[in-house]
Amino acid sequence: MGFYLLLEAGLDSYLEYLRVNKNASPHTLRAYEGDLDHWIKSVRATTSIATIKELGESLKPQDLRAYLSRLYEKCEKSSLCRRLSSIRSFLKYLRIKGWIQKDIGLLVPAPKAEKTLPKFLKIEEMIELVEAPDLSTHLGRRDSALLEILYSCGLRISEAVALNIGDVDLKAKWVRVLGKGSKERMVPFGSPVQEAVCRYLEDRKDRFQLENPLFLNFKGTRLNSRSVSRILLKHLVRMKAAKTLSPHGIRHSFATHLLSAGADLRTIQELLGHERLSTTQRYTHVDLGALMDEYRDAHPLCRK
Repeated sequence: MGFYLLLEAGLDSYLEYLRVNKNASPHTLRAYEGDLDHWIKSVRATTSIATIKELGESLKPQDLRAYLSRLYEKCEKSSLCRRLSSIRSFLKYLRIKGWIQKDIGLLVPAPKAEKTLPKFLKIEEMIELVEAPDLSTHLGRRDSALLEILYSCGLRISEAVALNIGDVDLKAKWVRVLGKGSKERMVPFGSPVQEAVCRYLEDRKDRFQLENPLFLNFKGTRLNSRSVSRILLKHLVRMKAAKTLSPHGIRHSFATHLLSAGADLRTIQELLGHERLSTTQRYTHVDLGALMDEYRDAHPLCRK
């Protein structure tokens, strides 16, 4: 029976369930595995629990609270919330399987996470960024196409680097994106993307091989997310930007600028590939934050 399995075997079963039944991405699987592996090692080090049966019989809410308290000084509240969410999901899975009878995860409240507004660039700053690459070089033309498609389509970095040549329809001005949970969506783009990608692909001898990666590094292999971070930093330095920005900040800029221009939240949700509207709604707070910045800069009493 499953409840006689070691905790590590239960984790393997849960990760396989996420991969097969929930179609979880490799990034999600790594996050769950890291969080739960750390917790299981802590359980083994601080208690005599080794099997799922012992976990169900012996684990108490105070044990889980003690684990979170030990991490309190080392982790941000958002990280603690994520770890607790991972543990709760794992315990729920064990209960559904009938391997444990009590789910103590529901009895442990999550730490109240601090809500931070996403960082983004103003429209004029974003335009300066996408115009920063040197178009006289092949890598500059690649960077231009990359930044244009990130900003015009609001893609996640993982989605952009996963694009193949055949995913971009330059005539119809659509890009096919494989998002979280392997959910496919179609995102439109404008002439700047069309021109930038055409300019970049003119250098590529394999431009008619539709299954080949769209964005390549200098070695000729698929660009990865870490390389995109370095590319962005290089061009922010080049334009002498006062702000620091992660690659995801380009996606935040895309959503914020659409909302400021009057785009409907539901439309932005579809373009971003958000499963829940509540995820998209935080951009209304970003827009309010921008309004407050303008107020402070412009009001005579605030400028004193």
